[in-house]
Amino acid sequence: MKKRSSFFIALVFAAGIISCKDNKNGNTATSKPATDNIIPAISLSLIKTYPHDTASFTQGLVVYKGQLYEGTGGAAYDVVGSKFSRLMKINLETGKAEKSLDLDPKYFGEGITILNDTVYQLTWRENKAFAYTLPDFKKVKEFDITTEGWGITTNGKELIVTDGTGNLYFYEPSTFKLLHTQSVTFNGELAYNLNELEYIDGFIYANVWQQPYILKIDPNNGLITGRIDISDIWERVNSKEPNNVPNGIAYDADTKKIYITGKKWPELYEVQLGQ
Repeated sequence: MKKRSSFFIALVFAAGIISCKDNKNGNTATSKPATDNIIPAISLSLIKTYPHDTASFTQGLVVYKGQLYEGTGGAAYDVVGSKFSRLMKINLETGKAEKSLDLDPKYFGEGITILNDTVYQLTWRENKAFAYTLPDFKKVKEFDITTEGWGITTNGKELIVTDGTGNLYFYEPSTFKLLHTQSVTFNGELAYNLNELEYIDGFIYANVWQQPYILKIDPNNGLITGRIDISDIWERVNSKEPNNVPNGIAYDADTKKIYITGKKWPELYEVQLGQ
């Protein structure tokens, strides 16, 4: 979900080693892990297509009380679109922002989640997280965090954060105190590049940065229980920009609908997942 000026991935997956990238939105290619083909596949069906603002470098996507919210990235030190970072309330049918808040240009916005009428927004490498009240987007708290910020979701009690490694970090919402860390693995091998998150029916779904996959993760033990291949949707977008990767998963708990999109994608998709 972001850019990255120095990231250390050197990951052994079974018989293969994953090559690392030097820039989070850079052009460095990564090979597929050798165990990719044995992670249980979860099917995906495209249900409906909605417009999405191609100026939005999507970092976070969430549905709360039937309303879609989006957090985007970009900063004075790292311009990735026509706008800097924003927090927005989005009209699903039109793709247009009904309400927006611009972050200070020194901050590169990252993932968002909402808990108890409070929006939490990460920053990439500024080691800050912000809390805003709904519906006014009034910033009421600012927290220090020790890792980079990539993705964030909530299980209704804790905030769950990624930093681009294979770890999930569980925080206390009121203080952003780190409660515990959970490594994400498959067959004993550590995951990598965990990015934007969504909590759905007891499981965490995570975009894998620069890969056409969404992983289904059991938060109780960190085990990867399934993988969704969104290659067909990514190809449908037909973007020639290597930074415009899949990023954004939102779940409407009331309607049971799931939405996905990507950075500066022209469309947002309602999808249905198989077993």
